[in-house]
Amino acid sequence: MFIDRSKITVRGGAGGKGAQSFYRDKYQREGVPDGGDGGRGADIIIQADRNLLTLLDFQFHRHFFGAHGGHGSGNHKKGRGAQDIIVRVPLGTMIKDPLTGSILRDLNKEGEQVIIAKGGKGGLGNKHQKEATLGAPGEEKIILLDLKLIADVGIVGFPNAGKSTLISSISNAHPKIAAYPFTTTAPILGVAKSGDKRFVVADIPGLIEGASEGRGLGDEFLKHVERTKILIHVIDMAGFEGRDPLDDYKNINLELKNYNKAVFKKPQIVCANKMDLDGAKENLKRFKKLIKKAVYPISALNKEGLEELVDAVAKKV
Repeated sequence: MFIDRSKITVRGGAGGKGAQSFYRDKYQREGVPDGGDGGRGADIIIQADRNLLTLLDFQFHRHFFGAHGGHGSGNHKKGRGAQDIIVRVPLGTMIKDPLTGSILRDLNKEGEQVIIAKGGKGGLGNKHQKEATLGAPGEEKIILLDLKLIADVGIVGFPNAGKSTLISSISNAHPKIAAYPFTTTAPILGVAKSGDKRFVVADIPGLIEGASEGRGLGDEFLKHVERTKILIHVIDMAGFEGRDPLDDYKNINLELKNYNKAVFKKPQIVCANKMDLDGAKENLKRFKKLIKKAVYPISALNKEGLEELVDAVAKKV
């Protein structure tokens, strides 16, 4: 299951208590303060990990509490510091304030870390002053994890345009494929290759009119094309269920523009799919005359025209 948003609670560990201790021998009747300091509590650290693709684990594990620091003891012995907790999240995860929506950190580099909740300092032993002190409590926060996939190329288009078949044909991805709309209900990542060049491709679930306003699968998935360098715009050139390829092309671009103008302005490679079906060639001629852009005719199902398309994408990337 693909989950791209989750709210979690994090709390750093409390610092250990400082020791109230006195050294006494036959020469020191009143005793000399020798209480050691407490150890620090554990920090909660969030780290980006490219091996993770979803926030699914956080649906079942929503609380991350750090261990407390060790208590100080006599003879100036300091308590042991608690081991930090590292919470791994997918590359491209944003850490947000759930109340304001402001971004606290955007983890878009492999291994990048942020201390999201600091552990408390250990208390002071009485070697410093008359009375030992307690350790400080750790920070506690509720944060929102919001994932935006990091890919070089995003594949967009209407439902049943053949996007899943395309990504399975040009990469190592194996999405569910069926002859009905909305087969893909979550973004799919795959790695494609052209010569010695490799690039990451993301298949975005089929968009519909009003997607930028949340209709259908809506803007929950449109956000995953924000980080891509280019877009492959897949058009069903055979006109599934009487659809007009030109209208589909215009409507998808309108949704991209309404959602985010920066996404709309990304370079697009227009891909005319299902060229093996009746009516596709006639539709392609009319389509080319009207949009006046380079169009790559393919049949993703029969794996025809894919090499030229992949080479063109690799050059753009």
